[in-house]
Amino acid sequence: MSQFTNVTVSKKANVYFNGGVTSRTVLFADGSKKTLGLMLPGTYEFTTDTVEIMEITAGDLLVLLPGETEWKPFTAGMQFEVPANATFKMDVKAITDYVCSFLPVS
Repeated sequence: MSQFTNVTVSKKANVYFNGGVTSRTVLFADGSKKTLGLMLPGTYEFTTDTVEIMEITAGDLLVLLPGETEWKPFTAGMQFEVPANATFKMDVKAITDYVCSFLPVS
C-alpha cells in the first residue's frame, strides 16, 4: 500500500532524540493508529506500550530486538515486530523512512 485514504493526520510532529527521529500520527476510522516517520543516522533506544510493527520504506539500519544478542539488518521493503512493554535499539546507517503500526492491547 503506497498511500492511506480517509484518515486523520496530527499536525504536531512527534520529535525524539533532538530531532534525530520524527513522525506524524495517522488515525484511521476503525480506531487504529500508525506513525509515518524519518530517522537520521544515529543509535536510538525505544520502549513499547503495545505491539509495534515497523515497516521500512527507505533506508538502512540495524535492529537489536528484545531478547536477541545479534543486530539484524533492515532495508526498504522489510519489517520487524516488537512485543508490547519491550525495549529495542536501532542503529540507523542512512536516513530511514518508516511506517509504525500500533496493534491494540488484547
